[in-house]
Amino acid sequence: MALLEKLKTFMGGVHPPEHKELSENIPFEKMPVPKEIFIPLSQHIGKPANALVKKGSEVKAGTVVAESSGFISAPIHSSVAGKVTKIASGANLSGYSKEGIIIKPDEEQETEKMSLLNPATITPEEIRNRVKEAGIVGQGGAAFPTFVKLTPPKGAQIEYIILNGCECEPYLTRDFRFMIEMPEKVVSGLKLIMKALNVDRGVIGIESNKPEAAKKINEAIKGDPTLSVEVLETKYPQGAEKMLIKAITNREVPPGRLPLDVGCVIQNIGTAVAVHDAVAEGTAGYTAALTVTGKGIMNPKNLLVPVGTSIGEVIEYCGGLNEDAIKVIAGGPMMGFAQHDMSAPVTKATSGILVLTKEEVNNTEETACLRCGKCVEVCPLGLLPTRLSRLSQLEKYEEADEIGITVCMECGSCTYTCPANIPLVQWIRLGKQAVIKLQRENKTA
Repeated sequence: MALLEKLKTFMGGVHPPEHKELSENIPFEKMPVPKEIFIPLSQHIGKPANALVKKGSEVKAGTVVAESSGFISAPIHSSVAGKVTKIASGANLSGYSKEGIIIKPDEEQETEKMSLLNPATITPEEIRNRVKEAGIVGQGGAAFPTFVKLTPPKGAQIEYIILNGCECEPYLTRDFRFMIEMPEKVVSGLKLIMKALNVDRGVIGIESNKPEAAKKINEAIKGDPTLSVEVLETKYPQGAEKMLIKAITNREVPPGRLPLDVGCVIQNIGTAVAVHDAVAEGTAGYTAALTVTGKGIMNPKNLLVPVGTSIGEVIEYCGGLNEDAIKVIAGGPMMGFAQHDMSAPVTKATSGILVLTKEEVNNTEETACLRCGKCVEVCPLGLLPTRLSRLSQLEKYEEADEIGITVCMECGSCTYTCPANIPLVQWIRLGKQAVIKLQRENKTA
């Protein structure tokens, strides 16, 4: 208890069972080329990419198959060598059909790489251009184009680059394996991000349940005075941007503002590795590193998967489902999305495929709100989840907007802790979407 009291953290949050033991000691394994890939043109926040290929086009692994269509957008590369068979709509992890490129892989795989750049002599502008060229997006969930984060508005003063090594979602161990197996790449990527933004202070935040990872990263830092490791309390959602900034710097990002506004830029561990690979190895972002886990999967693994591989094929590669498997989730159990179509493809930012059994899923029926206030206690942003949920159900969107529904980051802490089993975050998400739509309509008018 004395140790926990000394660890930095934030107010609120929850600590669900971790279940990391299922995959944390399993090294990354490269998955073979699939029978077919479907590469969605929308794999990031912002505008979808525009296809550059057509039916019959021959591509290599690393060939640019779609170009960015705006500032907040990213190019997309083929993850295999093969022939484009069609451009059509197909299943997507979001649950909505998305347009994408279907490629049938060749037996022999050829790779197209970018030129190698020297991390020691590369300029900030060259780093930004390479990150953009490589199509790198944030791998912490939101998939925000990394190039944009490395191109701040003129006059912005950034003091900290913070790498999120918390991996606070239960079950997932992908970032842990990066830190264990590739600590030098993590540190190299962090230094490149710092150089791109002209920042001389980099911090890697790691939860206290990953002492081995903290040790590996500390060894890789080798006494560099510009870098440090901050061991944080193990709590969800410790890895969320605002929570991470609060824990490490004690600064609070105001509602509606960005980490940039308090002098911070946050990047994921996997994103740092991708930046290193793009600069030092000439490799674009067309491979997804993910954890396949849960008691419903036969053989949990940490995999390097070609983007566009169907989640069904990934599950098959891991031995298939157990008899009592009842739910497949893309991502973690707190913020991931349940899947209904196993043909949906892995994207650049897919961090995990979670297969749950009856034992792991809460099927308790919903009851009336108990007025216990637990959802308010655990909300890391100090919102009123039960009130926001109710206003959403009643379609009182203006009132919901007034008390901060758009501030909600949909972490799911409220739903997890609710004894009445009310799907609070789901109702809030629906209300939030409606409020954002109204705001856009009012702005247009």
